[in-house]
This record gives sequence, structure tokens and C-alpha cells, in this order.
Amino acid sequence: MAVTKTSAGPVYSDDVVRWFTLATILWGVVGMLVGVIIAAQLAWPQLFAGIPWLSYGRLRPLHTNAVIFAFGGCGLFATSLHVVQRTCQTTLFMPGLAKLVFWGWQLVIVLAAISLPLGYTQSREYAELIWPIDVLIAVVWVSYGIVFFGTVGQRKVSHIYVANWFFGGYILTIALLHIFNNIQIPTSWTHSYSVYAGVQDAMVQWWYGHNAVGFFLTAGFLGMMYYYIPKQAERPVYSYRLSIVHFWALIFTYMWAGPHHLHYTALPDWAQSVGMVFSLVLLAPSWGGMMNGIMTLSGAWHKLRDDPILKFLIVSLSFYGMSTFEGPMMSIKTVNALSHYTDWTVGHVHSGALGWVGLITMGSMYHLIPRMYGRTQMYSVRAIELHFWIATVGIVLYIAAMWIAGVMQGLMWRAINPDGTLVYTFVESVKATYPFYVIRWLGGLLFLGGMLLMAWNTVMTMRAGKVVVVPVPPVQPAHA
Repeated sequence: MAVTKTSAGPVYSDDVVRWFTLATILWGVVGMLVGVIIAAQLAWPQLFAGIPWLSYGRLRPLHTNAVIFAFGGCGLFATSLHVVQRTCQTTLFMPGLAKLVFWGWQLVIVLAAISLPLGYTQSREYAELIWPIDVLIAVVWVSYGIVFFGTVGQRKVSHIYVANWFFGGYILTIALLHIFNNIQIPTSWTHSYSVYAGVQDAMVQWWYGHNAVGFFLTAGFLGMMYYYIPKQAERPVYSYRLSIVHFWALIFTYMWAGPHHLHYTALPDWAQSVGMVFSLVLLAPSWGGMMNGIMTLSGAWHKLRDDPILKFLIVSLSFYGMSTFEGPMMSIKTVNALSHYTDWTVGHVHSGALGWVGLITMGSMYHLIPRMYGRTQMYSVRAIELHFWIATVGIVLYIAAMWIAGVMQGLMWRAINPDGTLVYTFVESVKATYPFYVIRWLGGLLFLGGMLLMAWNTVMTMRAGKVVVVPVPPVQPAHA
């Protein structure tokens, strides 16, 4: 790959951004492939029967970790380290440490891909990895924070752009969540006991689990939204003041919503109610942020006709709005009594994961990749358009199937005869769900197909482009 240097002065540290961008595409394909495999296992349970490391119980946490922390995580690393340099008009702080962050994170992913199929797990949602890997994650994450905040600290402009607020908030909070949720007493290299017990353990886990959603899967990707939508639309953020209100309201409210995962459990009723109330309050900042992003296109709506990258970015916000309405609704105790333990929850998670996280990441990558290789656009714009429609149809099939299946399951499980006996056995509800599992698998297959198309487009863009070393622009003097 040819390298073109455009300046003898300071340049942006884009090598690590480029590496994380390519890793995002790679792990996206891997994580979604595993997702399609486990969706097939639910529809056809005899698939891989007798092979323990390919069983659903071991591949399912591999899928969630690969999609969230490998695909989503690499996307967050790439975009945050790209955005912080451009908005602070400075190169990365300690670029050598940033490269160690890249290789450390890839090591975490590889160790997860080895340990989870072998059955080594803490059995904690989104925190399954065994304690030695948790220690490595903490070291890598703190190093990442040093690079990011060090870059903000050496900025050449006085203002800290709002995207960096969201990136900074997610970095600090994930460090806090990860460290305190994973305080363990090791008994061997592959096993440990949590220092928490009983309902306190459950409460700490879902304080972590829901805020992993709230900060890793929401705040970090809102940082993407606040930079790449204005950049792609070539319009300023609709309301910068609203973006600041959005930030503070979101980070305050989200921290308290975790107990809604523990309705009708041993958790005290008042704590369940606190989680429900804050979940309902959370709707306001979430929808405020969604509208701020969508209204950034005011005066430029016509660009949606011809710009498939904007379609990814704007439609992702629609899914964000839908998911952040559905989540508070499902936190209401009477609704949760129907939805909990059903596939409605799976549909809700994937409307956020595929529709919000997936599409905003893909749109941001489509904006970022050509600029990392000295091009104004991807190798094939028509392939981006095709990817958008394949992915969108896949998402709709997936979440619609899970919504219908989930409501059906909830109604079947609570249906009783006049004498108090159950109308349906559990097996009957599984049999009724089968067609929806096949539709879910088909939707996932389409989404994976779109990701493979993106991988092809990325390789062709790399081959047609060249690595360009971009100079840091001189800081404009402030006007008197």
C-alpha cells in the first residue's frame, strides 16, 4: 500500500484508526455469522448435536461478545480516536500506547473466541469472560482512556465538541462498570467467585448489564451520531444546546434504570419501582437526542435520495427512537409481566443492536473508510445502497418475527382454564414459535449478507486507494 505524505508538519495518527476500522468489518462478519448459526440451532436443534463447543449455550455468549465488544467495540475505538483528533485539531496523545490498545483489544477478542466455546465462563450477561481476561480488558481500557483524555487535554482549541463528551462519558463509565462488576476471588486460572452474593450480585450485575447497553451501546454511538451525521449531511447540528442537555440528562438517568431487569424477583419492590420510573424518564432525553440528529437534515432532506450513507445514519436514529420507546414501555411492571422471558425481549435487543448500533456503525465506517485511503467515496456507491436495503429488510424480518413470537408466548404462558390449570403446555408454545424462528434466521442471514457486501466494498476501496498522511490544520486565531 502506497503512503502519501502531504505535509512536513504534525500529522494525524491515523494508523490505529485504520486498523480498528478494518477490524470492525472483520469482526462484524464473524459475530454475525455466529449469530446466524445459533439462530439456525434454535430453528433446527439437532444442528451440531453432540459437539459441545458448538452447542447453543457456548456459541450464544460468543455471538453477543463478538458483536458488542469486537464489532461494536472496534467501531467505537476507530471513530472516537478519529473524531477526537479532528475536533481537537491535534494528533493522538501517546500514539504508541494507542497501537498497544489495538493489539490488546484484539488479544481480548481472540481469547474470548477460544475460552467461551470451551465452556469457560462467569455466567454473567455481557460479562462472561473469565477473570484473567477481565484483568487484560481493564488494562487495555485504562490505556484507551489515557490516550483519549490525553488527546483532549492537549487540544489546540478551547471548546470540547459534544461528540467527545459522549465518548468520554462512555469511556469513564465502562471502566467503572467493568471493574466493580468483575471483582472476583479467583480459585484457579479459569474459575472465580464473585465477592457479591445473592440478590446483591444480581443487582450489581444488572447495574452493569443495563449500563453496558446505556453507555457502550448508546452513549458511545451517540458520539458517532453527533460527528458523522453533520459531516455527511454537511450541515451543523440542529441544536447544539439540545445536544448538551441530551448528554447530561442521559448519563444521569441511565445509571438508575438497571433494576427493571429484575422485576418480580427477590429484589426489593421499591428498587424495582425506582428502575421502572427512571426507565420512563429516560424516554425524554433519548427522543430529544434522536430528534436533534434527524433535524440536522433540515434544509437537506433531498440528500437522502442520493446518499445511501445518510440513509444508514438517519434510519439508525429511527431504530434508536423506536428502541428507546420500547425499552421504557417494557420496564412497566404490568407490561413486563407479559414480555419477560419471551422473545419480545430478543426482538427489543436486536432492534437496538441491528437497527441502531449496526446501522450507525456501518454508516460511520462508510464515511470513514474512503478518507483513510485517500478517496472521496467508497469503491461502489451502488453496493452501499444495496447493503442498506438488504440490512433493513433483514432487521424488519428479524424484529417483527420476535415481536409476534414474544407476545404470542406471553399470552400462551399466562392462559389458564377456569379450574386454574394451564391451557397450553410449554412444548406447545415452542412448537407455535417455530415458524418465527425460521423467519428470524432468514432476517439474520440477510443482515450477514449485507455485512459480506460491505467487506467486499472495503477491500476494493483499499485496493483502489492509498494511505494518506493527513496534516493537522493550523489553529485559526480567535477574533478580537
